[in-house]
Amino acid sequence: MIAPGTRAPGTELANQSPPYEDVDLFGNDRPLRDAVAANDSGADLAVLAVFGKRWGSAEMFEEARLANENVPKLRTFDSKGFRRDTVEFHPAYHRFMTESMAEGIHCSMWGEDGSHAPTEVTRGARFYITNQIEAGHNCPITMTRACVAALAVEPEVLRRLLPKIRSRTYDKSFRPWWEKAGITLGMGMTEKQGGTDVRANTTRAVPAGDGYAISGHKWFFSAPMCDAFLVLAQAPGGLTCFLVPRFRPDGSVNGLQLQRLKDKLGNRSNASSEVEFVEAFGWRVGEEGRGVRTIIEMVQLTRLDCAIASAGFMRVALAQAMHHTRYRRVFQRKLADQPMMRSVLADCALEVEGAVALVMRLCRAVDRAGEDQREAARARLLIPAAKYFICKAAPRFIYEALECMGGNGYVEEGMMARLYREAPLNAIWEGSGNVMCLDVLRALSRDGGI
Repeated sequence: MIAPGTRAPGTELANQSPPYEDVDLFGNDRPLRDAVAANDSGADLAVLAVFGKRWGSAEMFEEARLANENVPKLRTFDSKGFRRDTVEFHPAYHRFMTESMAEGIHCSMWGEDGSHAPTEVTRGARFYITNQIEAGHNCPITMTRACVAALAVEPEVLRRLLPKIRSRTYDKSFRPWWEKAGITLGMGMTEKQGGTDVRANTTRAVPAGDGYAISGHKWFFSAPMCDAFLVLAQAPGGLTCFLVPRFRPDGSVNGLQLQRLKDKLGNRSNASSEVEFVEAFGWRVGEEGRGVRTIIEMVQLTRLDCAIASAGFMRVALAQAMHHTRYRRVFQRKLADQPMMRSVLADCALEVEGAVALVMRLCRAVDRAGEDQREAARARLLIPAAKYFICKAAPRFIYEALECMGGNGYVEEGMMARLYREAPLNAIWEGSGNVMCLDVLRALSRDGGI
């Protein structure tokens, strides 16, 4: 009889790499450390070192597996037949939200008055690290961070919500936003017939009491358990931006009826839904007819986060490939010592270093944009370009890293398969490649003389 936990004779494991876990995601990343130091002389590297060790722990890798294998579930009705329109998540998802919000990744760049605080570089480093472990929960994190930029055009609305947005307490309860310890914000922009062409939206908004009544459908409604959403709808004066809360001002549930959750290629831990607005209450954000202009302030930040996240995907793919090849022996030598493999890994390392240097430099540009016209122009021009370049490169890059690991990279027990499915998302979200090219042309026409 074979004792539990032992293997039968002749089946001992050999020539395999140990698990990639309990790693220092900041201390072991020389390009990231250098890029942070170069772009933020006041960065607290010791705090980032603690953060990198925490997120590189075996516990966090396991939580990521659990959050993605146990996908969200839509609960449309309760046991009595009353509409609920809520989403049930695995506890691991909630733990990631708790960790990220406690670090202020959703809010550290906003001061008490809604002004932009110069923390983009250190915040960007944290976001880069968290995406190496679990990307899905970062959808509401980045949307909450970015929505504040759009809400700046409505100071009274922002004043009421900002203390809850800036809270570092994650509150998963389903109740009115003003009763909660902290809130998150989401978006609902695209529709079936238009996608990125939001000017083709047909959702309607009509003035009603202290706000607007919104009716229509959204094809992608991300993170539907957020507490309020920026939504585009056709008002009497044209396409307009609205903030639509989950609960009406009187405390009743708002008319957001979730139709289904998307069955996605990747990003499995995060809930993406379709929604029907049934005379949902909303506050106007900005003037009627200026909806696109209003959300542009938000889009720049989400695009930067797409680039940062994809750079993080590339980094962890490279790290896993290098970890495996340093242990795996092929033809009497470690795989990492074989000339062709060394060449592949070196090329990959250079590509990651370039991506990290670029996104951290753009974080610095966003930090300084309010006081430096040239930095503002740099951000307008290079954020869409970086989003295009890095997000398009990530799927190809991750495939190369996966191939370095052979069959070990192809099985679901590891994280490379999940990472490969995740990689295409950022190239699609907030505008595909041709949209980014158009935005670069617009920035050149505006800032070409600076």
